[in-house]
Amino acid sequence: MAVKFWLSALSVTMLAGFHMSAAQAASSKKTLVNDDDRLMALREAAFHDDSQSADQYAAQLGNYDIPSYVDYYRLRARMAKASNAEYREFIQKYEGSAIADRARNDWLLMLGRRGEWDLFDQQYPQFVVADDNQLRCYAVLSRATKLQKVAQDAKALLNSPKDYGEGCYSMLNYMYQNQQLDAGFVYFQLRMAAENGALPLALRLGKLLDIPEKKISEAFEKPAALMKKGPEQNKVSRELFLAALARLAKNDPEEAAQALSRYSARLTEHERANGWALIALQSAYKLEPDAIGYWTRADGADLTQEAYQWRVRSALRETDWKLVRQGILAMPASLRNDPAWTYWLGRAYKAEGRNDEAGKLFSSIADQHHFYGQLATEESGRKIGVPPAGRPVSAEELAQTEKNPGLQRALRFYSMNLRTEGTREWNWELRRMTERQILVAAELARQNQLLDRMVNTSDRTRGETDFGQRFPTPFSDSMYRMTSSLGLDMAWVYGLIRQESRFVMSAKSHVGASGLMQVMPATAKWTARKIGLTGFTTDQITNRDTNIAIGTGYLKLVLDSFEGSMPLAAAAYNAGPSRSRRWRAPNAGSGPVLEGAIWAENIPFHETRDYVKKVLANTTNYAALITGQPQSLKSRLGTIGPRPANDPETMKDLP
Repeated sequence: MAVKFWLSALSVTMLAGFHMSAAQAASSKKTLVNDDDRLMALREAAFHDDSQSADQYAAQLGNYDIPSYVDYYRLRARMAKASNAEYREFIQKYEGSAIADRARNDWLLMLGRRGEWDLFDQQYPQFVVADDNQLRCYAVLSRATKLQKVAQDAKALLNSPKDYGEGCYSMLNYMYQNQQLDAGFVYFQLRMAAENGALPLALRLGKLLDIPEKKISEAFEKPAALMKKGPEQNKVSRELFLAALARLAKNDPEEAAQALSRYSARLTEHERANGWALIALQSAYKLEPDAIGYWTRADGADLTQEAYQWRVRSALRETDWKLVRQGILAMPASLRNDPAWTYWLGRAYKAEGRNDEAGKLFSSIADQHHFYGQLATEESGRKIGVPPAGRPVSAEELAQTEKNPGLQRALRFYSMNLRTEGTREWNWELRRMTERQILVAAELARQNQLLDRMVNTSDRTRGETDFGQRFPTPFSDSMYRMTSSLGLDMAWVYGLIRQESRFVMSAKSHVGASGLMQVMPATAKWTARKIGLTGFTTDQITNRDTNIAIGTGYLKLVLDSFEGSMPLAAAAYNAGPSRSRRWRAPNAGSGPVLEGAIWAENIPFHETRDYVKKVLANTTNYAALITGQPQSLKSRLGTIGPRPANDPETMKDLP
């Protein structure tokens, strides 16, 4: 998304429909023409906890052809007040359906908040989707109340402060109060909260540790003041010093390092290591060469999942393969087994001459079509191609799949722009399908112009793949005309659109990025002026050809600004040219020339890092599909050197 890194296109399409759009909300105030209008009004009432209106609308929908959702929205409108008997009755009535599982999720959250553990334990194993982190925490809390040893399970859930919510905090609180988690772990959580700027969580943790709110707030909001006097000789003061150090390092790692060195004698050896780890992480985010030295001094520290990964990324920037290997092997198994670290461990082994071990790691992921699978394929001596196509979907298979009641409901909801409901029903049916049936369902999505659903569905298969479904090339005439006139690689533009909007023409983010290429209004105006598109108005952004013209025009300007580098240009399209420029070494001769994969691995923003990898992997697959020739991801990644000595900053006037 041009100049917009914080919202992925996939989240745009998934979130659209969870709350009514402005137009939908307005329509509910008008005359309700049909039952679909009444269902929309009922849904809005449910999500506003308006049980009185919900009852009125539900009474008008006695013959609605999807009665389960009428009943669900009516229950949802009074979720907090509903009795266990009401939840049980609803679930029994619609047992085995997607909406029954959704209701069970709601009920389990209520049971967890109320501490009704016997009933929770009875219902939780029947929750099929099981994707709610709050429920995972409540499930561990339930076991903790029965004196089961669940400390490791709890710690595994407490690694992302922004996702804790009430369930995870309740688990932490109970287990600390009952001595199943010790103060050392709570202090670790306090430091992690400081790393993430999670002051509300830190204040709650402070209550557990009997630390006054004022002291926590000072450490977060005035870290420099605390640095001047340093820590006192007690545990609370030393931990507050470390929390303040994390906040100071976010702005100035070097100043934080000086403060830590100045007061290191007042800290224990382990506390010093934790301090260096806090500084190292922030220095790594800033891509500073000092980061690797800080990580060395952090030996023995308690590391967060972020810290484990950024320690390796810092080593990659220095091409220190020994440290890369050591850092990956020190990761928890849940991280170490990720394809990213499988690939980089293989590279480390290869650099050390351990080719057999490297080859085994590359082979374990080389049949996967993502970024690291493609890189592993090339390390194995092969290029990236299109896998053999299976037999085409037959008319008989498609006709049978069209009869699936859950898919019918999904298509109905998609036609009403209720994407959350549609996706819930669609995915519920996919979970019990064979790979062949999944490919047929993807074809059904294509027949109904749901290209995003086709792509996401087809992506699920492993043994039998259809690249025509996974990497569609709609409106190819317009695309060829636009990209040819600009000298852009059509495969690259398709790869970007696939990541941006999944080909949903009406996709719109909550900040206003629109259309296939997710262009922001201000960026569109700026680009229209640059490319000489006269008479442009922002209401034209959602027009297909106009959106492509603006998006490709902007992409061309970005690409030229970055010397033709696809990784730099993709990062700029997502996060803005100024950020992409800052993520290079300052100027010619002063920094390393990195292979493109290492540069992409070190992009500080998770959103943009993931975006660049996916766009480039998509591009490589599209190129193989369009040309019919083997492709190289590595050649597209190239190398990334320092900024040119006379960097023109041709896009500095971008709004």
